[in-house]
Amino acid sequence: MGQIHARATQGGELESLRRRYLERGDVPEGGLSAPVLRSWERCQRLGLEVGERGRPANTTRADLMLARERNAALLNHAGGVMEHLYEQIRASGSMVLLADASGLILHGVGDPSFVDRASRVALQPGASWSECQRGTNAIGATLIERAPVEIFGAEHYLECNGVLTCSAAPIFDTKGVLLGALDISSDHRKPQPHTLGLARMGVRLVERRMFESEHARHALFSFHDRPEGVGGLQEGLLAVDADGEIVAADCQACMLLGIEGRRIGRLGAFGNLFRSGFGTVISRAARDPAALMELELRDGARVYARVRVSPAWNANAHAGPSGRVRLAQGQDPSRSACQRVTLDSLATGDPALKFTLDRCAKVIGRKIPVLIQGESGSGKELLARACHNSGPRAEGPFVAVNCAAIPEHLIESELFGYVGGAFTGARKEGAIGRIQQADGGTLFLDEIGDMPLAMQARLLRVLQERCVQPVGGGEPVAVDIALLCATHRNLGDLVKAGLFREDLYYRVNGLTASLPPLRERTDLRQLVRRLIDDSRNRPDARDIAVDAAALRLLESYAWPGNIRQLQNVLEVALALLDAHEDRILPEHLPEEVQCASPLTRAAAAPASAVPPPAASRAPLRGRRPKDIDDATIREVLERFDGNLSAAARHLGVARNTLYRRMGCDF
Repeated sequence: MGQIHARATQGGELESLRRRYLERGDVPEGGLSAPVLRSWERCQRLGLEVGERGRPANTTRADLMLARERNAALLNHAGGVMEHLYEQIRASGSMVLLADASGLILHGVGDPSFVDRASRVALQPGASWSECQRGTNAIGATLIERAPVEIFGAEHYLECNGVLTCSAAPIFDTKGVLLGALDISSDHRKPQPHTLGLARMGVRLVERRMFESEHARHALFSFHDRPEGVGGLQEGLLAVDADGEIVAADCQACMLLGIEGRRIGRLGAFGNLFRSGFGTVISRAARDPAALMELELRDGARVYARVRVSPAWNANAHAGPSGRVRLAQGQDPSRSACQRVTLDSLATGDPALKFTLDRCAKVIGRKIPVLIQGESGSGKELLARACHNSGPRAEGPFVAVNCAAIPEHLIESELFGYVGGAFTGARKEGAIGRIQQADGGTLFLDEIGDMPLAMQARLLRVLQERCVQPVGGGEPVAVDIALLCATHRNLGDLVKAGLFREDLYYRVNGLTASLPPLRERTDLRQLVRRLIDDSRNRPDARDIAVDAAALRLLESYAWPGNIRQLQNVLEVALALLDAHEDRILPEHLPEEVQCASPLTRAAAAPASAVPPPAASRAPLRGRRPKDIDDATIREVLERFDGNLSAAARHLGVARNTLYRRMGCDF
């Protein structure tokens, strides 16, 4: 941090603040940064005493529930991002927190040991961390500064909070209104060098999700002034309606275009900004949705762009007045290259996965619902997309709904749509539900085990009658959908507990497709290669290799977060590569992976939600451990590069048996 030069009018007061700060132990070099010093000045004016415990906000549980309800959309979009961030810092003694615009903590996720210590200073959901109540802290300061802020240990104004190191960034909605802050806090003795960068990345992801959700009925232009920037966090987003009017631009787009404060009124029509006509660009996107287009701005600059169009926008464009853009029937520009994954492309050598893929291939197009089971992060939605893209409905829409991520009071209107004026806050023109958007294609209900019972009854009626009744009345609408569902829970147990309707269970459970967890798969190397090749965070177009030592660490780790966690780890590793580096080394991996022990991590791994089918066992299954000689064990271990779990599966023996054989005979 840079040194702060006192303003002449406040020289004595600032010097007093510095002396008080330096009297504390374990302070960062360089003194107080500008944002921290301004915060200390505010705390002094508020009359806060450094020795006090903070001023409680008297927030009740009911207040927290009301705040969570008011910020339901923010929670909905931030929840998954927070889990993503936590995977990067798991086991580092940290937690990820979401606060509203007043500083009230709405949600948190973190290491249990640190969560317990943090609760001693009220760093937990339901507590307010505004500056006026908690003194200088990252959440309170970033909400006032409206910029990312990092507060190290003794930089907290209240001495009781000096046990923390916190990094926070503000979250704004699509119109630039401050919604809250995303914070990563940890023990002040274990600061992480990239924490503020992770917080800023998390905020960028949340803001993108909110932008894409609010403008789901518009054409979304992702663009950057460099081709490798498209698809990354630095791309800009423009929302364009069916008349070709630019209706919104996110903060990154404004920066790339040189527009101040999201003031897009001056942009007007698409043609005012770009030399190419809107209809021409949309037609090109319809022919090749994955194409990267080079577009020329009116000022002569050039950008590279991709266009995404939702089924709802497509329907509006077809039904609109003659002046609107019309797409060729059946084309869906929202389908990117990764969305066109097929069952064949998912096969990377693991026998348990191939067993599941083969079973899915036999029922696609036969009006048999598929229930995908597997742990969180094991690739359930990817398998669902592959089933859709491999069947006769591949040219139709694929509509995914996460039943666990939508607030209960919104799921009905989200699924079934609503007529204009159906409830307070409803659009006057109404809205098409997700089920109707899937007409002619596939509806994928992720985490269906978390669907409320009342919605289960309505969904059952839709599946029986193949008609949707929007909320608030209106005529029933016939729908033609293929149904795919997924869950990490045991629906049979939920039926017995009265939490899932038995009649709906038999409607959705036609074929059960079980996905093996990553720690039980034998194709990790192939997966790593594919994820790197498909990554949007690659420094450039050069080939990226994985060092043998780093690969061994990846194979030794138990992957509690499955493929999603592996993807996150590789994304971070690629982001940490310097411009001259083309190889992922152990130091590019998170500490939890670097420190993984094959024995302890495997023992700590959770049991698979769905055991691999017997038919997927390797060829040596059925041989007794004593019948397998040492030479065979050595040969299999060499084949799997020392991966004990993979070797044990291939030999058809328990891992513990293999460990004992190694200890006794080798």
